[in-house]
Amino acid sequence: MTLAYACGKVILFGEHAVVYGRPAIAVPVTEVQAQAYIEPGPAGQGVVVVAPDLDRRVIVREAPPDEPLAHIVRGTLRAIGRGSDPDLTITITSTIPIARGLGSGTAVSTAIVRALARHLGHWFPSQAISDLVYQTEVLYHGTPSGIDNTVIAFEKPVYFVKGVTREIFWVGRPFRLAVADTGLASPTWEVVGDLRRRYQADPTRYEPLLDRVGEIALAARSAIVQGQEAELGRLMDENHALLQELGVSCPELDRLVAAARQGGALGAKLSGAGRGGHMIALVTEETQGRVDMLLRLAGAVRVLITEIR
Repeated sequence: MTLAYACGKVILFGEHAVVYGRPAIAVPVTEVQAQAYIEPGPAGQGVVVVAPDLDRRVIVREAPPDEPLAHIVRGTLRAIGRGSDPDLTITITSTIPIARGLGSGTAVSTAIVRALARHLGHWFPSQAISDLVYQTEVLYHGTPSGIDNTVIAFEKPVYFVKGVTREIFWVGRPFRLAVADTGLASPTWEVVGDLRRRYQADPTRYEPLLDRVGEIALAARSAIVQGQEAELGRLMDENHALLQELGVSCPELDRLVAAARQGGALGAKLSGAGRGGHMIALVTEETQGRVDMLLRLAGAVRVLITEIR
């Protein structure tokens, strides 16, 4: 029997712009996790993936090519060099909210890869895990940037430019984020696709906004490395304003952002695709309690505090 985990993530800076070649920063959120538990199955059953939280049972050999859970199992077995269909039951559970920008699908895929490799006596470096998971990300999101699978596979802060660089970097001074859930689902592929259509119709309007989002991500990396919390908060506020201009925020997110700032957060912004999902606020030990309270009063269905190191 084998057990493996994968954490969630939040995008700090650069969401949406990263799809168009600008930099982004993402960090792991270890307070929420997906878990894959593998045990031997009855002879002849092959690989079966069970997701009790979703009331799903996937028989891998019978699943269509675009079924994500079966896809990641098949890809992992090929990478290991197992041509056979071992008799295994993989049970998936997760504390990561679905379709909220915390990387729930990516974490599930990552946990499956880690568990299968460990169970079958194989070892994958983090980059190989990331590459395997990316192939399944395409099924979930259509045109993923690649940042989710990178940060979850490496479990470190990542500076990312699609097709150019993915760099783990170090935090000059630990900082705290309040992560608040609007309670609204935010399908990444839908929001990304809508912005893509608007961008293609009027690129001259959107290019300067995307450029500035990328510039903010670059400046934020420097602020994180140097431990400049006040500057980091200011950049979060500016990034959120740009995401509003890009048309990916919503009243629920804007209300939570305003509440966090009222509570003393150094900065706040939506995180992920937008139009639902989560927002993040930069807090201190002194302000986190008040920010948490005001976020809940403003409608957050869940708030967690995570420290980035």
